[in-house]
Amino acid sequence: MNDKDVNLTMSGHTHGFQLGVGLGDYKWSPASLSYERWKGLYQENGKYLYVNPGFGFLGFPGRVNMAPEITVFELSKA
Repeated sequence: MNDKDVNLTMSGHTHGFQLGVGLGDYKWSPASLSYERWKGLYQENGKYLYVNPGFGFLGFPGRVNMAPEITVFELSKA
């Protein structure tokens, strides 16, 4: 993330590469091999980035332990 005056960036989506492994708090996907930030909310230096895993698929017509997601943000004045 850079030093621009932006508090939140909402990224596109990664499809999570349609495959995920989740054991408790541990989450992994092949997407992590290509993207450092591949799913979820990240915070760095008081700035936030949200990456959505999407709700469709790319190539392989399915998903394994990578639920489709539509994210709804409710923004309000601080």
